[in-house]
Amino acid sequence: MERSDEGYGMTMAKREPVAERPTMPGYGIDAGPNGLLPWPWATQRLRESHGYWIATTNADGTPHLAVVWAVWFEDAVCFSTGGSSRKARNLARDPRCSVTPGDVTEALVVHGTARRLTDAATLTRLGKVYRAKYGEGFPDPAQNPVFAVTPTSGFGLVEAEFTTSATRWTFTDRR
Repeated sequence: MERSDEGYGMTMAKREPVAERPTMPGYGIDAGPNGLLPWPWATQRLRESHGYWIATTNADGTPHLAVVWAVWFEDAVCFSTGGSSRKARNLARDPRCSVTPGDVTEALVVHGTARRLTDAATLTRLGKVYRAKYGEGFPDPAQNPVFAVTPTSGFGLVEAEFTTSATRWTFTDRR
């Protein structure tokens, strides 16, 4: 099934990621598929979290970690940041990043590529979702870029079920 992804100006196939066990030698992770977390488990956490951590890379290669408010919108984690902020500068130079809702008891990390959103219709739709969640809209996107991080892979686990729930997701159509 294909869908138009107006926010990105392209059409892409809507696919679920491949779920498998992560390679974690020495941690006692079960080898079989029983207990793998479904992708909707991850998207629920991406929708419901209040705060998110975003990891970017500084120009010198060191990591930068910052807190953002974000929403899950059209299969991406979307957030705004100051135009001259370190994360905006880092993403302009290298759009690869990681995002996590930050709950260690039901941990989730998604890796992807950030894209700056500029389409007015998309920003309007996204702004409504953001306002419904946080009670206020994005600051002016011309001065404060809005980014969408589309996951290419992810990792999740439930702490109480660590050895059976550890799951790695890979989007084969987003590499």
